[in-house]
Amino acid sequence: MVMQRWDPAREMRQLENTFDRFWRGFGRGWPAATEQWMIPVDVIQREDELEVKASLPGVDPEKIDVSIEDNVLTIQAESSTESETKEHGYLVRERSFGSFYRALSLPESIDPNKVVSKYQDGVLSVVMPKAEEKKKKQIKVSTTSAKTIESTGTAKK
Repeated sequence: MVMQRWDPAREMRQLENTFDRFWRGFGRGWPAATEQWMIPVDVIQREDELEVKASLPGVDPEKIDVSIEDNVLTIQAESSTESETKEHGYLVRERSFGSFYRALSLPESIDPNKVVSKYQDGVLSVVMPKAEEKKKKQIKVSTTSAKTIESTGTAKK
């Protein structure tokens, strides 16, 4: 488990996101132009790297922006809507279009100069190696042999 410094602003953002998800179910008829969809992610921690996989189906790779600043990984993307024709109306429209945004706090052990990202089959993968000096090092624990001192004297009662 990685220990992170407590950030009250992050806690407030998480609370806000929780309330946003709760209220999103109400008022489906409200304009969605002001609403931003949160990118679903998986975060995988390995011994020497951290990987973030983000689902961005149907997004043009040219419209994906990935950045790291102050140990925060930011993924921004934009998906444009198909041109609507007046001939056919939608019966159901559930796919999201517009701006997408996700920010994740990273541990300080990440080396931002060696981050690699790729986009394939609608999944963005961002691999972040840990810095050499910050990697976990296994330290062997040795014991010292205690020498036994024998007494040759006679015991008195």
